Amino acid sequence: MITLFWLVFGAGLSALTIAAAVTLRTRRRSRFARTTPVVDDEVIEQILTRGEVHVDEDEPLDLDEIRDEEERFWSETWEEPSGDWEAP
Repeated sequence: MITLFWLVFGAGLSALTIAAAVTLRTRRRSRFARTTPVVDDEVIEQILTRGEVHVDEDEPLDLDEIRDEEERFWSETWEEPSGDWEAP
C-alpha cells in the first residue's frame, strides 16, 4: 500500500514538474519573441531604399533621449593610447 502511494506521488510530482517546465519554456519563448526585433531582407531593403523603416511598437523610441545620448557620446574626450603597448 505504501509502495502504491509513493508510486502515485512520484508520478504526480513528475507530471507537475513537466508541466512547469513546459509553461516556463513557453513564457520564455513568447517573451523573447516580443523583445527581439525581426530584421529580414524586406526590412533591410526598406531601410536601403527609403532610409527608414516603419515599426509597429507599443513603445516608440524616444528621439530626444537618443539625441542627448549621442551628443554625450561625441562630446567625450578621448585619450590617446600610451606607447607602452605599441607593436615593435
